[in-house]
Parts: sequence; C-alpha cells; structure tokens
Amino acid sequence: MIRFLYADQLADYPKLLATMFKDRADQFHTRLGWEVTVDENGEERDEYDDLNPLYVIWERPDGTHGGSMRLLPTTGRTMVNEHFTDIIGGGTIESPLIWECTRFCLARETCPGTAAALMLAGGEIMKNMNVSHYVGVFDARMVRIYKRIGSSPEVLGSMGEGRSRISVGLWEFTADAQAKVAASAGITPYTIRKWFEHSFGAAPVALRMVG
Repeated sequence: MIRFLYADQLADYPKLLATMFKDRADQFHTRLGWEVTVDENGEERDEYDDLNPLYVIWERPDGTHGGSMRLLPTTGRTMVNEHFTDIIGGGTIESPLIWECTRFCLARETCPGTAAALMLAGGEIMKNMNVSHYVGVFDARMVRIYKRIGSSPEVLGSMGEGRSRISVGLWEFTADAQAKVAASAGITPYTIRKWFEHSFGAAPVALRMVG
C-alpha cells in the first residue's frame, strides 16, 4: 500500500523508516555511484530530509520499503534551486503551485508496478493540495521508466551526454495521464484516494513544513 508520511511521522514506522533510507543508500550510492552521504547504519540522508518533507512510500506487506519519493514546496529550500540552476539557464523555480520531487527510489526486487503507484499517488497529492506541477532532476535511465509509466515530463533543460545526461523536468497530472499511470500501476484511482484519506482524512489538507 501507499503511505503518505511527513518526516516527523516516520518514527512511528521504524521498519519502514530504516529500510527506506537503506534502500536509498543501495540505489544512489551502491548502484548509481552518486556522491551521497551514507551513515554508520548504512542509511542515506541529506539536508533536505531535515525540512520535514512529505514522503510518498510504497509499503510492502511485511512493513518494509518498496519505493518512495520526497516532496518539498519550491517556496522553500529545494535541490533544484540550490544545485541545478545551471541546467535551466539560471534563475530559480519558485511557486506555491509547484513542488519539487526528489529521491525517487525503488527497492531491489520491488513489485513491477511500484514506480507507477508512486506517480499515481503524487497525482492524488496534486488534486488535494492545490499543486499544478512537480519539478525534478532526473538522469538518463529514468527517461525509459517515465515513458513506460505514461508520465513523461516537459524537459526544461539538460546537460551531459549518454548515460551521464541529467535533466530538469516539469510534470503535470491530467486525467489522461492519471488513466495511463493507473493502468501501468494496476491500481485504481479509487484505491489511491482511499490510501490518501487514510493518511489525511477526507477533508482538504494543507502542507506543513519546517520553516
């Protein structure tokens, strides 16, 4: 199932917390070779995890992490504005209607529909939290994944070549995109809605971040 959790709620799910950060270390450090910080427990975290972001997490039946992504509003600190403005020609992306999506992570041997389920859950947040777009940085390997899911971004800029190519993209979530992603995930929009309500209730919710 999908869980929508703020950073300050993760301690209530210790197995999910530990396996998410360990899977991040496995993906970004071990498999991709990124220069990220891995602590003595084998967990990968960065300064943006300290800003009380909202995590979208696929929880497997045994309570462990299957996949996740991290969301922050662009009105505050974001990775794209602090590290990747050169890709988009300078300037910053700041709007209450645009959130940044980072640390899109899939555990080894997770179920095939996990990536699509995360994207579908991201669309549910858009519908209920007054978000029009997500912005994110992605590498070349993700292009194929996004295309397969049915949710490719508008590319705002790129740098590098081949497998080293890095891009900044902007996603919106139309009804057509929702239908394609739901089919790819094998999960109905109704189910995602119920998981969202399980986390936030049926009433509209507001984002609560560390200032």
